Amino acid sequence: MHNATYLNNQFIIAMPALTDPIFFHTVTYMCQHNEDGALGIVINRLANMKLGEIFKQMNISVTSETAANMPVFTGGPVQQQRGFVLHTNTNSGKWDMTMAVSDAISLTTSRDVIEAIAAGEGPEQYLVALGYAGWSEGQLEKEMLDNTWLNTPFGKQVLFDTSINMRWSAAAEQIGINITQLTAPAGHG
Repeated sequence: MHNATYLNNQFIIAMPALTDPIFFHTVTYMCQHNEDGALGIVINRLANMKLGEIFKQMNISVTSETAANMPVFTGGPVQQQRGFVLHTNTNSGKWDMTMAVSDAISLTTSRDVIEAIAAGEGPEQYLVALGYAGWSEGQLEKEMLDNTWLNTPFGKQVLFDTSINMRWSAAAEQIGINITQLTAPAGHG
């Protein structure tokens, strides 16, 4: 696909007409998007567990009670047994498996970042998710043309500081859209 616009380091917001329960009213942070497909982490869907349970499952000792009480997110329907950590690049160590998404945000999938978080020595801000949202070659582009998703710029405050139940509307408000007032799909004129 030539002249493609890739959505790396942006949010895609499920349009109100998207009723698939997996993605209904979700905000997904796009970590990788290229001609081969796309990978993103849903940032507003909680898993039914706290981070302490993951520490326990991984036999990681915990010195940070704050980290143990952090929520875990359902990052998407693919590889839900695998952990993904979205985090700021501040005071980040050299994690084994990290992909820089932008100058400010990285995605790490290695155990060492979870160990550092448990010890209170991890990234300054982070979000731990199980699974990811994935799209095959050309699939996301087609869904964008079908008005399934609205893309907005990345906002660090939406990712880390906005209450989870407000992230869907907050991400849209970044570009002046009240998503709750959008009902019928817009046409392509």
